[in-house]
Amino acid sequence: MTDIITVRGYVATEVRLTLAQSGLPITGFRMCSTERRLDRETGTWVDGHTNWYSVSMFRQLATNAGASIKKGDRVIVSGRLKVRPWINADGRTGTSVEIDADTAGHDLMWGTANFRRTSADRSDPSAGAEDRRREDTADQDDAGALPDGVDPVTGELFDPATEPEATDAAEDGAAPTDGRVGTARDDLVDATSVPF
Repeated sequence: MTDIITVRGYVATEVRLTLAQSGLPITGFRMCSTERRLDRETGTWVDGHTNWYSVSMFRQLATNAGASIKKGDRVIVSGRLKVRPWINADGRTGTSVEIDADTAGHDLMWGTANFRRTSADRSDPSAGAEDRRREDTADQDDAGALPDGVDPVTGELFDPATEPEATDAAEDGAAPTDGRVGTARDDLVDATSVPF
């Protein structure tokens, strides 16, 4: 049986990104989640018990988390819960609580984040994507318009100033394009080039 858990808390240790011998990216960190409750006598919030978890991530999630999550960040992690008893060489025993994460991200209740899609999870653009991008751009009114540098079809970010035809397209009122569905692929985060 698999127990799925979602935990909100803090990244308590440095985020470790390693590669297995097979080349599989693995990220791990310790996470804590502290219960907060209102003390009705004093009218203040007080800390309750703190739960500790070891979080493991694999593949693209590991690479993205290694580039995005830092010690001290408030995060939300969802994945499979594993509770295991352990014994060391000295005879001490304990219990480890681990989360094999399926997804993770910053807790936006406490701050803001800017999402940037990685290029490793994109396939080649399909035929007709350029037409869909133009239609989506034309359908937007000023109140719901996307910020400059966001492709309306893929949601990818690009720098309009570095696009070869950006100035010409802007003068014509069309969205910038360079023949690659309106994105500068060089400006995307390449998962294989993350410096870890």
